[in-house]
Amino acid sequence: MKLGVDNLLAAPDLLKQFEGSRVALLGHQASLTTTCQHTMDVLMACSEIDVTCAFGPQHGMYGEKQDNMIESDDYIDPRYGIPVFSLYGKTRVPTPEMMSSFDVLVVDLQDIGTRIYTYLTTLVYFLKAAADDAKRICILDRPNPAGRPVEGSILEAGWESFIGPARLIMRHGLTLGEFASWFVSKHNLNVDLKVIPMTGYDLEAGPGFGWPLHELAWTNPSPNASSLNMTRCFPGTVLFEGTTLSEGRGTTTPLELVGAPDIDFDVVHHRMTSLQPEWLQGCFLRRCYFEPAFQKHVGKVCSGLQIHTDQSSYRHEHFRPYRLAALILKAIRLEYPGYELWHDLPYEYETERLAIDLLSGGTFLRTWVDDPGLCPDEFDARLKKDEQEWLQAREPFLLY
Repeated sequence: MKLGVDNLLAAPDLLKQFEGSRVALLGHQASLTTTCQHTMDVLMACSEIDVTCAFGPQHGMYGEKQDNMIESDDYIDPRYGIPVFSLYGKTRVPTPEMMSSFDVLVVDLQDIGTRIYTYLTTLVYFLKAAADDAKRICILDRPNPAGRPVEGSILEAGWESFIGPARLIMRHGLTLGEFASWFVSKHNLNVDLKVIPMTGYDLEAGPGFGWPLHELAWTNPSPNASSLNMTRCFPGTVLFEGTTLSEGRGTTTPLELVGAPDIDFDVVHHRMTSLQPEWLQGCFLRRCYFEPAFQKHVGKVCSGLQIHTDQSSYRHEHFRPYRLAALILKAIRLEYPGYELWHDLPYEYETERLAIDLLSGGTFLRTWVDDPGLCPDEFDARLKKDEQEWLQAREPFLLY
C-alpha cells in the first residue's frame, strides 16, 4: 500500500506542479511516509518544492499538547527556520496574513473518521479561505481507520461549531480527501483542489477494516488516539466528553472506556441488555475499574465498561459505537433518574450550548436519553433515516 505522500514523491509529474510556488504544509505528528519519515522532512528534501511555512492543528504540529482545549503558539521551526502557524491558539481560522505566505497548501493529516475530530474543521476553514484567496490545496490522502461503515445522526442546521463544521454524519466513512471533495461540491466552492490518492488501499479488508494492519505503523493522530481500538470506539465514546462520566482521560486507554465512582455498571450493563441487546453486538464489553490521573474524577476509583474491538470475534459491520454509547447513557438515566449526567462547562470555544448537544449535532440524543417514554426503536428510526441519506450523499465521492 502507498499513501498519498508516497505517491507524490514517486511521481515527477506531480512534483512539477509545485515548481515556482510557495508551499505550506498542514500536518501533525502522524504526517509520515510508509517508512516513518515526516512529511515536512521529505518535502524539504525535494528540489521542486519550496516550503515557506507550516500550519499545526489542535494539539500542535508535533502533537505536543496532551489535553483538549490547550492552545499552541506560533513559532519558528528550529530545524528549517520557517514559521509554523497555530490554528488552535489565538485563531482557528487562517488569517489573511497567513494566507499571503503561500500559494499551495499541502494537507497531510491522519484523520479518524468522526465528525467531531477537529482536523476536519481546520481543513474546512482552509477550503473556504482558499476559495476566497484563489489558493491551491493538495491533499495527500490517508486511510480512515474507522473504515466505511456509517452511523449516527447528521448535524442539524444551526448546530455548526468547531466540532461540527458541516452537515455531516457522526461516523462518515470517508478519507480526508473524499471528505474535502464532498465539502467543495456540497458548498459550491470555487477552489483548486487536488487529491493525491493512495494505491493498494482496501477499506473492506480485515482484520484492519480501514487500517492496513502490519503495513503502516500506528502513530497517534492526537495524543489520546492511542490505538485502532480507540478510533473504532470514538464515534460513540466521544459523546461521554459531554457528560459528567469519565471517558478514560487520565488513563492509558482514553476513549475506549467509560465510568464513574458512583454508578454500578453491572446494573447498567444488565439494563442495556434488556433494552436493546442488538446494539451490543460486534465487540466485547468488559467490566473494569480505573482511577484517572487527571481530568474528570481524578484520584477516584471508577466502575465502568471498556469496549474491545481488538480480538478475533470482532465484527466490523455489526459494531455500532454510536448506538452503544447512547444505550449506556439511556440505561444510566433509567437506573439513576436523578443523576447529574450532562455537564455545562465551556467546551471547544462554546459557552452557551451544552457540550452533549454540540457533540451529537443537535438536541435529539439528549432528549431521547432524558425521556423515559422514548424507546430504542424510536432512536434507531431516526438514525437509519440519516444513515441512508448520508450513504447516498457520499457515494459520488468515494475513491476506493
